[in-house]
Amino acid sequence: MPQLRSFTLGLAAAAAFLASGAVFAHPKIVSTTPTDHAEVSAPSTIEIAFSETLMTQLSGADLTMTEKSGTTGSTKIEVKTAASADAKSLVITPARPLSPGTYRVDWHAVSTDTHAVKGSFSFRVK
Repeated sequence: MPQLRSFTLGLAAAAAFLASGAVFAHPKIVSTTPTDHAEVSAPSTIEIAFSETLMTQLSGADLTMTEKSGTTGSTKIEVKTAASADAKSLVITPARPLSPGTYRVDWHAVSTDTHAVKGSFSFRVK
């Protein structure tokens, strides 16, 4: 009988461990618009879609122009960041149309299970 009890406890512990994978998941990027390293016409919005619902008050993004023909250095671009209706995407709206050059989006996101992630991607405006 003690062996059956040990086996049952072990099986329950293994099942709990495997099921906890979802609990410890972090939000992952599903897509970005524009895509990383894309060359595009000036977008009016930039979108980052995530695999989980975000705590939008703790999530956000910065947009920086990292390269412009004839200039050096980087310039932070004024943006407004908002959540999509389902709170699974961040929508970044530049205050002014983007001029030709290379841009980097630095983002941070916190999912509703309080896991935080951050990253960046870049794109080029023709």
